[in-house]
Amino acid sequence: MSRPIRKAVFPVAGLGTRFLPATKVMPKEMLVVVDKPLIQWAVEEAAAAGCTDFIFVTSRGKSMQVDHFDHHEELVQVLTQRGKKAELEAVEAILPPDGRVISTRQPRALGLGHAVWCAKRIVGDEPFAVILPDDMVLADTPCLKQMVEAYNRTGGSVVGVMDVPREHTRRYGILDVAADDRREGSLVPIKGLVEKPAPENAPSTLSIIGRYILQPEIFDHLEKGERGAGGEIQLTDAMARMIGQGPFHGYRFRGTRYDCGDKAGYIAANLAFALERPDLAPAVRAHVKRLAG
Repeated sequence: MSRPIRKAVFPVAGLGTRFLPATKVMPKEMLVVVDKPLIQWAVEEAAAAGCTDFIFVTSRGKSMQVDHFDHHEELVQVLTQRGKKAELEAVEAILPPDGRVISTRQPRALGLGHAVWCAKRIVGDEPFAVILPDDMVLADTPCLKQMVEAYNRTGGSVVGVMDVPREHTRRYGILDVAADDRREGSLVPIKGLVEKPAPENAPSTLSIIGRYILQPEIFDHLEKGERGAGGEIQLTDAMARMIGQGPFHGYRFRGTRYDCGDKAGYIAANLAFALERPDLAPAVRAHVKRLAG
């Protein structure tokens, strides 16, 4: 039987330079989609998948993401005094149980693999999830929950995957696969992984997005500190070394992914998630129709 996924790691130490000047002071994970910051969407997705411990890998000056999940006594008092029951419930609902939000530092920007390695002592010797908050997936069943259900059948490691245009392979970790039936909800056995290959060298167009279920053995490979693409410690390279040591699958998730690390993708996510809200959809649809002419 597969060991349960209890811990989720959120690498949130990046500077968010693509959103400057908005992210000069505010972490990019606090950018709001409709009415929740990206990090809240990510934590809620992890909780829906059964995770109970939420590990933030931060850097200097980026405590706001952790503070968002802390109790705010003054705000609670003001909302209570003003009779704002709905707002109070919304604020209280985001708080995980005491002691379940843990923060650790990535002191140097050495890549995603290094950020994940920084969580090693907190994760311990158990499988865990990794969520990149700026990758959002709109789905009936949250993406990580879909992956945990698949993991419970297969064990090993599972990464969320989708096809990308061939000219975009240099942006992603790309799978080398023996067979793929291309159906949503299907598992794809992985025989190799390549980080950010040139289009002409990419073994496929099947790309890893920001959702991972990993075995603790990944830390043995990350600990070596070997540099890959861009001179960084790449998570994809460490995962590639794990292939053959146990089951390793890509999961073609059901849903639509929005890259909120990109301005156009962020705007599209706001529209898509707003249109899912009955209280907002009519007005948003009317605005879009008017702007589109």
